[in-house]
Amino acid sequence: MPHDLSPSLAPPDDLFAPRHYEGVRRPLLDAETLPPWCYTSEAFYRREVERIFRKIWNFIGRSDRVPEPGDFFTLEFAGVPLVVVRGHDGQVRAFSNSCRHRGSIVAEGEGNCRAFKCPYHSWAYGLDGALLGAPDMDATRGFDPRTHGLLPVRLETWGGFMFVNFDPAAESLAGYLGDLPRTLAPYAFDDMVCTRRVTYEVGCNWKTFVENAKEAYHIGTVHRNTIHKYASARSSGYWVQETQGQYVSTFAKHEGSMALLQGDAGFPKLASLTPETAAGTTAPLVYPSTYLGCTIDSAWYLEVHPLGAQRMRLIHGAMFPRAVLDRPDFQALAANYYKRWDITIEEDNVACDLQQRGLNSPFARAGRFSHREPLVHAIDNWILDRVLDA
Repeated sequence: MPHDLSPSLAPPDDLFAPRHYEGVRRPLLDAETLPPWCYTSEAFYRREVERIFRKIWNFIGRSDRVPEPGDFFTLEFAGVPLVVVRGHDGQVRAFSNSCRHRGSIVAEGEGNCRAFKCPYHSWAYGLDGALLGAPDMDATRGFDPRTHGLLPVRLETWGGFMFVNFDPAAESLAGYLGDLPRTLAPYAFDDMVCTRRVTYEVGCNWKTFVENAKEAYHIGTVHRNTIHKYASARSSGYWVQETQGQYVSTFAKHEGSMALLQGDAGFPKLASLTPETAAGTTAPLVYPSTYLGCTIDSAWYLEVHPLGAQRMRLIHGAMFPRAVLDRPDFQALAANYYKRWDITIEEDNVACDLQQRGLNSPFARAGRFSHREPLVHAIDNWILDRVLDA
């Protein structure tokens, strides 16, 4: 049959009608990939923000980023400005970063403070969000400072990881994660410390990066000089694990640490590992975009912030057991891990950039899945379950 060389159609007017995605809904080896417009359309992205990112638990890093009372940082997630702060009571909280007077941002960057003071009219807020001062509001009839604190955003933690949820009616983080905490208990995350965060601006749709993170098909090409040398898709297996909760996961069996290049020295195995986890790497993806790499001596995370249909921010966090931080050779050995992560992240970023550029072609079409892409198929269908019309 000759190839269809006509330019592809623009996204349909009824973009969220299920009939456009029937090919994706088939079993893996009969299925098609998502249509290209799912990665380029601002309308599709806005629906994802509305029905996914503002409804589920979003990962925003490790709580050890704000270790002391008054420590804070700011971010914008899915279009919502936030400030995250540790209170005097030791609890970490998130608030809408918007003054209750006329909406100004009340904090920028990160640091330590005793209170937040709006730069516009000097309204001041405590670390618990309470309004402490509102100049010249004493003549305003019916004004009650107790009802004008910063609006709280749900923040819950597990294993030192922080998640926020913009939906007051959403289930708890524990309910969302299901059996993931039990599955990853051997890695003792509560005893790990994030020693480095690196931020990347990537010119691709968030799904482009997430799908890449959860398939081993590309390892022999994109990572042929790094991961492929000791953990190829064929030799390591990358078995899909059974899960109960809003996540998918693989296990790769291999020698040594997945976080080091072949031949580089590293730290001892984690003492808390089981015989099963000591044999390789567990790599879950918490829907929709939180990746955790859990190997025999360390762990890392990929924090994805969607910025638009064709832009995202990636934050890579490096985690080690607290005990190894006191070793005199910590910095020298940690550099070996940082080197491996820097190289492979850049390889993935380049691959995702190339894919995004190709998806913008008027000749781009939905493709077909390999048997090595079961979790890409699962991720895509999880997304369609939430964004399509009934």
